[in-house]
Amino acid sequence: MHPSRKLAAASHRPLILSLLDRGPKYGFQLVHSIQILSDNALELPNSKLYPLLHSMEADGLVEAYWEPSESGPDRKYYRLTARGAKALDGIRSEWHWMYGMLNQLWSGEVALP
Repeated sequence: MHPSRKLAAASHRPLILSLLDRGPKYGFQLVHSIQILSDNALELPNSKLYPLLHSMEADGLVEAYWEPSESGPDRKYYRLTARGAKALDGIRSEWHWMYGMLNQLWSGEVALP
């Protein structure tokens, strides 16, 4: 299954923040993790990843730092800031709320007028 472009785009920020909540990662690790999680259904090309990371960095949600690499040039890692963790908590609540509402509709659990 491949989500619509709009749904995929809406999920990029929560996905990145959630992945960084598990620990610092560099760009390829983020892209690869999303491919694994989505069974290759979601694509996040560099042309979208890095502007998103830079935007989140400008918003104070993530911070970048450089680490030496054993196999090549230094790598730029990204990590969640305290502000990013707080933002993720809010985003998580919003997505859970929306999922709960849709699940009620789709499962027929709620009687509506």
